[in-house]
Parts: sequence; structure tokens; C-alpha cells
Amino acid sequence: MKAVLQRVRNAKVVVEGQVVGSIKAGLLVYLGIAKADTEQQLSWLCEKIAKLRVFSDDEGKMNKSLAQVAGSLLVVSQFTLLANLGKGNRPSYDDAADPKEAQRLYEAALGRFQAMGFEVASGSFGAHMEVTYTNDGPATFILEA
Repeated sequence: MKAVLQRVRNAKVVVEGQVVGSIKAGLLVYLGIAKADTEQQLSWLCEKIAKLRVFSDDEGKMNKSLAQVAGSLLVVSQFTLLANLGKGNRPSYDDAADPKEAQRLYEAALGRFQAMGFEVASGSFGAHMEVTYTNDGPATFILEA
């Protein structure tokens, strides 16, 4: 399981000309689910994201969590994070989870974040999405479970 986290001032996902998810300040999370990923890994990843101190305090240090800044989450499924680029010139997605299992875990992540009390927006699983955001920093992090 891989996640790319971007601290954003705002972010939105558009599918077929319609905004399907948007947030103000918070984290844009691109989430990739691999074949062998488990609920336990997902739980760890969601807890870790919620507790990461990647937002600035009054002194400009990254010392505050998402909850401490009343931030939101925009979670976008992205199987391309599982791409193997080591051989040839075309990405291989052999490590990506079956779409049904990936969707199940993706939706479980949305539910976990909501249960933690966060405002959560999402993309549309499996759709072609246009993601627009303003990166704050820029601050981008990679997390693997």
C-alpha cells in the first residue's frame, strides 16, 4: 500500500465535467492498493496519516497534525502508484490489487477517516479524473505500509 500525501490549500476532483470531491486546506492523498495489502496495513496507514505533524505551527515548524489545523482530506485512488518502471519503457501494474479488492479497501479508508471525525472528499474509483490543487509549501510525502 502506497500513499502520496500533499499538503494543500485546496483541491478538487472533476469527472466528466462535474466536481465530485473538493476540500479547502488539508491533505490530498493519492492511495495505491497492492495485491497483498490487508485491513491491518490500511488501519496503520490511516492512523499514521491522521497523526502526521506536517502542518506549520506559529513558529513555522511542521508541528501540527491534520486535526490540530481542522484540515480535510481528499482521497483519490491511484493504481499507478504500484507501477513497476524497472524493465522496458511501459509500466507494469502486476503488483496492483484486483479492482474489486482495491475499491473495497479504498472505501474502507474513506470510512476510517470519516470515523476519525475528518471531513473527507473523494474521487470516483476507476474513473478518469482531473485533479486540481494548490500545494502548500510545497510539502509532499510518500508513505508505505
